[in-house]
Amino acid sequence: MPLDLDALSVALLLLAALSAGWVDAVVGGGGLIQLPALLLVPGITPVQALATNKLGSIMGTSVSALTYYRRVGPDLRTAAPMALAALLGAVGGAALASRIPEDLFTPIVLVVLLAVAAWTIARPRLGAQTDLRWSGRGHHLAAAALGLGIGGYDGLLGPGTGTFLVISLVSVLGYAFLPASALAKIVNFATNLGALLFFVPYGAVLWGLGVAMGVANLTGGYIGARMAVARGSGFVRVVFLVVVLGLIARLGWDVLAG
Repeated sequence: MPLDLDALSVALLLLAALSAGWVDAVVGGGGLIQLPALLLVPGITPVQALATNKLGSIMGTSVSALTYYRRVGPDLRTAAPMALAALLGAVGGAALASRIPEDLFTPIVLVVLLAVAAWTIARPRLGAQTDLRWSGRGHHLAAAALGLGIGGYDGLLGPGTGTFLVISLVSVLGYAFLPASALAKIVNFATNLGALLFFVPYGAVLWGLGVAMGVANLTGGYIGARMAVARGSGFVRVVFLVVVLGLIARLGWDVLAG
């Protein structure tokens, strides 16, 4: 059934997509803006909202990943195994999504985010510069393990995937916030692709709306990536904390309301 949207509704959806692309490009977490906006559309089903959100998001992550690649030059030897593992994890997570109750995971994710926020605030130098924990094969295996775990989370639940990628790259592998964001965009592209491998054959994507929001999302992604590169890791850290606190508020509300 086609959606009946007036000009104001379309404009608000495009604004949400633009904002989501900016947030996603800087530090991840744009789905906190874009997905709720889609769920408010009259007549849309949850699976259509999820699928259309992924289409818009993958357009945004593609352009922000390319912008970061040109201006920051992230290490593709780290990004490739992490992205491949994340893609496989996303497919596996999507397959498990119907079997595991979401209410089991939301409180756990909330506790993890509270710990992440407290740790980041308590360590102001965290992510200020790159100081890798491992080198060579150990580094790549650790990156792949993180990609597999976070990709599985994205396929299973999804909110804050980009944020979890950034903090994992910073706290576990030892990257500064700016190169961590650059790597996270490549991996996040892979997780979005993994989800679409399920949604497109299912016929859940609303292509007209998804492409329009994707154009707005990629515009925000391009602006956000350029701002992050220009302002450096300190700027990314501040935006990261704002997004984490917003995610905590959102999930906390879900737990209380549920």
